[in-house]
Amino acid sequence: MLLTQQHDLNVTPAHPSFAEAAKVWAKIGLLSFGGPAGQIALMHRELVEERRWISESRFLHALNFCMLLPGPEAQQLATYIGWLLHGTRGGIVAGLLFILPGFLFILGLSSAYALFHETDWLNGLFFGLKAAVLAIVIEAVIRVGRRALKTRFALIVAALAFAALFLFDLPFPLVVLAAGIAGYVATRLQPATGEKAMAAAAKQALADRPSVIGSSFPEIAPSWGRTFRVFAVWLVLWIAPFIVIGGIAGFGTVYTAIGLFFSKMAVVTFGGAYAVLAYVAQQAVENYHWLKPGEMLDGLALAETTPGPLVLVLSFVGFMAAFRAPFGLDPLMSGLIGATLATWVTFVPCFLWIFLGAPYVERLRNNRALSGALAAISAAVTGVILNLAVWFGLHVIFSGVDRYAAGPVSIPLPVWQTFQLPAFCLTLLAALLLFFFKRGVVTTLAICAVAGWLLSGF
Repeated sequence: MLLTQQHDLNVTPAHPSFAEAAKVWAKIGLLSFGGPAGQIALMHRELVEERRWISESRFLHALNFCMLLPGPEAQQLATYIGWLLHGTRGGIVAGLLFILPGFLFILGLSSAYALFHETDWLNGLFFGLKAAVLAIVIEAVIRVGRRALKTRFALIVAALAFAALFLFDLPFPLVVLAAGIAGYVATRLQPATGEKAMAAAAKQALADRPSVIGSSFPEIAPSWGRTFRVFAVWLVLWIAPFIVIGGIAGFGTVYTAIGLFFSKMAVVTFGGAYAVLAYVAQQAVENYHWLKPGEMLDGLALAETTPGPLVLVLSFVGFMAAFRAPFGLDPLMSGLIGATLATWVTFVPCFLWIFLGAPYVERLRNNRALSGALAAISAAVTGVILNLAVWFGLHVIFSGVDRYAAGPVSIPLPVWQTFQLPAFCLTLLAALLLFFFKRGVVTTLAICAVAGWLLSGF
């Protein structure tokens, strides 16, 4: 029976109409809770198992490609499959509908947070949410580590990435770049290094190379002319807000800083939201002073409770940054502009990567050295997320954190007298719910939020 079902999933299904597909993408966007794992599982159930619009092997092939790219892989997977079904318009609709519900939720929650977060009852809720987020990040370390750390070389890369961030406070993009170079060189010197880490994914991707689904959308062969057109159009869309907002508000405002910073994040966010949050938190709190350390955790908690990509936490950061520097505008209006700008420059590049790279995907999968480089980046991401867990843990469990510096070494250390027993207990509760009772992320966040609110009354 299992073999029969697997065979059926690989049969090319009837081609859906554009309206049918749009309704399903809207449904997926509204129900895409649980982070990338839950979102990918939801798409698999809706598109492969129930409607059979795409075969099992083709779905996995698309997923493998999206895992290679910077940015949220679940949103890019939706864009890629939408492109397969209905061309560029299908990819745009699928990608936008995957983002839009969560973005609207984040706007509403960010507005409420900015206006009411000083109130005691809301502080109590977020006290519990922060503890739950710490447990969720620890779970992410374990999940990513199991997938990425399958060789001794990968373990070494992960350890060095953690040390570079935690001990030497090196920039996140530099760590990712160094890991990619190391993986590329190691694979060229010893091909098995890269192949072991990518073999399972590459085997499935290379096993099935059907043409694009749907007779109304012929497969587009890669060409320099098409590549230039796609790159030019999406690059113009990417930088358009800088020109428009800069022309109205000036280029020395917080909006320019938001646009430039999150554009950079869009290029280096390999490994999903958790991988980049440590760097965003460091810059937003210590460099730009947009947020306080606890507020970054609050934003992550908000993003965890909404549908859509977890990287929508960057919309919260953009909102708070602009809310606190309105430049003559109403603070809420300024916050909405900041959140929209941060979201725009974060996700427009995702469409660029898909539409630009999809025709070349098969060639990329055959490149062993590139596979090795990306496997090393995946390993480094584990170290990056571990650093994020430690950073969050210090700021959740302790109310005071100092930084010890000696030469090139710079280490954050807790002020032991500021240990918060309630936060520690709530983190243990969240860990039990996630690891022992196997509760979902939303359930865990809700229980811890209520527990934090109750504890705040004592």
